[in-house]
Amino acid sequence: MKTKFSKELIIGASVLLSLLILFFGIDYLKGINVFKSANYYYASYTNVAGLTQSAPVTLNGFKVGLVREINYEYDNPGHVLVELSLDKQLRVPVGTKAAIVTDMLGTSSVELKMASGTEYCEVGARLEGETMGGMVDKLGNELMPSIMTIAPHIDSLVVALTTLTTDPALTSSIKRLDNIMANLEVSTNHLNAAMKGVPMLVNSANGTMANVKDLSANLTQISAALAVLSEDLKEMPLDSTMRNINRITAHLDEATAQLNSTNSTLGLLLNDPSLYHNLNNSAADVDSILRDLKKQPKRYIPSIKIF
Repeated sequence: MKTKFSKELIIGASVLLSLLILFFGIDYLKGINVFKSANYYYASYTNVAGLTQSAPVTLNGFKVGLVREINYEYDNPGHVLVELSLDKQLRVPVGTKAAIVTDMLGTSSVELKMASGTEYCEVGARLEGETMGGMVDKLGNELMPSIMTIAPHIDSLVVALTTLTTDPALTSSIKRLDNIMANLEVSTNHLNAAMKGVPMLVNSANGTMANVKDLSANLTQISAALAVLSEDLKEMPLDSTMRNINRITAHLDEATAQLNSTNSTLGLLLNDPSLYHNLNNSAADVDSILRDLKKQPKRYIPSIKIF
């Protein structure tokens, strides 16, 4: 009997321990630290959409607690009572508001808006609750008036676009654009074919440039030689040379004038035909005498007697 009682005691203790572990484990998974002391405050709302248990309670963006429970107030229809678990060291001034804030994903949290007074709320007191619209609601409230203003213009714009798209001129313009694009494609192909000869042209240009460089070098040498020749010409006595040339030219003019004149011997020789004829006749006589001398030498050379 004693052994059986001991087993039952062990089983009961195990079940109790499991329940305690389950209770504290669920609270821990919810983010509730049962071993940390906290103060509890309450706030009433008409709409807690998106707010769940263990939702964070923040102050200036810093987490100072969490939502412990959410219950409907049956004695105050239309309101929901939210229990807030705040850090024990946090002192809440009178007039502080607990605002529900919803982010873009629809998740809500409680944000404390601390009052500036020096009188503080007692633990368990009710804070003034308010619901702030989320970012989506703000965007909707700000954009809806603009959208309602733009809506009639959008209708007229749709009508204008419909009229434009059904206009035959637009269809013909699109066809022309297709033809232009086809022509551009053909031109591009021709250009690609023409560009294939560019490397050969570049090579020819490179050879031409090499020849130009050689020609430039030769011109540089010729220029240097001309510069040396110019220096030599500067050093030559050009004035005296020109005077001598002028003097010689004058003498040549005088000689030419004498040759052309009949008052000089050379002029008579060159210009008198009778002298030419006399000389020609004398030459003929001399020639006949020479021929006769060859034929009859004894006539001209007397015989010599030797004793």
